[in-house]
Amino acid sequence: MGDTPKLRIIDFFLDNRESDYSKKEIIEYTGISKTTFYKVWDEIMQFEFLKTTRKYGKAQLYALNRDSKLIQKFKDLDDELGKQAMEKALGEPILAK
Repeated sequence: MGDTPKLRIIDFFLDNRESDYSKKEIIEYTGISKTTFYKVWDEIMQFEFLKTTRKYGKAQLYALNRDSKLIQKFKDLDDELGKQAMEKALGEPILAK
């Protein structure tokens, strides 16, 4: 879907929907510099792509906001792109469940 810092963060959470992460872990796993991360972080939180979940020691943890209509659209797009990539790799259509 692209390689902007915001999309990398959203994509990371789409690929890891069941867990929550600290800012430090998000920076590490996405490969975004700390400076760039903090430039986009407020906007990601403003659009409610992520939600705060719990504290672990001094670190605040964040998870994908599944209630966000934008995240639902991203999830649908991510799922469709994954399906198309799999169909291309297999050379045949994948039947819907």
